[in-house]
Amino acid sequence: MGLKLSIVVPIFKVEQYLSKCVDSLLHQDLLSEEYEIILVDDGSPDRCGELCEEYALHYSNIKVVHRDNGGLSAARNSGIDIAQGKYLQFVDPDDYLEPNVLGGLIQKMETEELDMLRFDYRNVNEEGAVVCPFKDPKRFVDYKDEVCDGLTFLNKRLGPACYAWQFVIRTSMLVDRTNYFKPGIYFEDTEWLPRVLLQAGKVTSVDTVAYNYLIRAGSITNSKEKEKIEKILKDKLLLIDSMREQMKEVPDKRWFEGMISMTVISIMDIVSGKNRTDRKRLLKVLRDKSIYPLSEFQILPSFRKRIKIINLSPTLYCLLLNIKRG
Repeated sequence: MGLKLSIVVPIFKVEQYLSKCVDSLLHQDLLSEEYEIILVDDGSPDRCGELCEEYALHYSNIKVVHRDNGGLSAARNSGIDIAQGKYLQFVDPDDYLEPNVLGGLIQKMETEELDMLRFDYRNVNEEGAVVCPFKDPKRFVDYKDEVCDGLTFLNKRLGPACYAWQFVIRTSMLVDRTNYFKPGIYFEDTEWLPRVLLQAGKVTSVDTVAYNYLIRAGSITNSKEKEKIEKILKDKLLLIDSMREQMKEVPDKRWFEGMISMTVISIMDIVSGKNRTDRKRLLKVLRDKSIYPLSEFQILPSFRKRIKIINLSPTLYCLLLNIKRG
């Protein structure tokens, strides 16, 4: 009957977390012959590659891919290239699954003939304790179990958080390379997920907490290194371009408009701290993208005032932000 599921794990410099992740994938309510675990060693300089090979020696359903370092997106794409399962799931190597959750998710995919299924998750720290780093993190997320098309799911159910690892996906949706992850960028999930959702005919959610997302120091979003900050800024601008392009193809553009607003706010937080010349240049880049006025769709009440000020004057917003920071 073939494999039911392929799990793709992109791996780079996560030696201390890898065993916990892989062990969680092995402790599932699927037979080993029903699913494969694809460990993609993305040129990791530590012992990750060796650990992957050790697992492959002991478990017949584990495959290992060694590749030159190309980043998270490229590593995931390498996993997609060799995936044999009817369905596909991504797991990041510092995260881990709850025990015995995959069987129910696959059964749901089969019974409902779904293209995509979202499950719930929790944020955890390195000690395994549940943490909540953001206020109202799921205010606009709807986990009701009601099958709909991808565009409806995007506008009414997804919310602002885009995580590739939060979905089980019909693998056939990713055969076309246009649905691969865009290599070399940060925020690849936010760029990728709406593209795939818009091609899904049947999507729904379950409120099963299946995934543990590790909040740890040193992540991209926590980085304060100048080079990474510049890269983050560049890729946020690229993300706006991608969303503007995607929204041309849909009649209901609300989700994209709201996500652009949130992205602009985060860009302003970076831009406001720059010198006057750089700030003026970057604000012009935003203005030239014809994104104003910004939408308040799925914007938390605490951020709506920011949107109003930005729509009035982005320069004024940056000035007020600098004054607030002292």
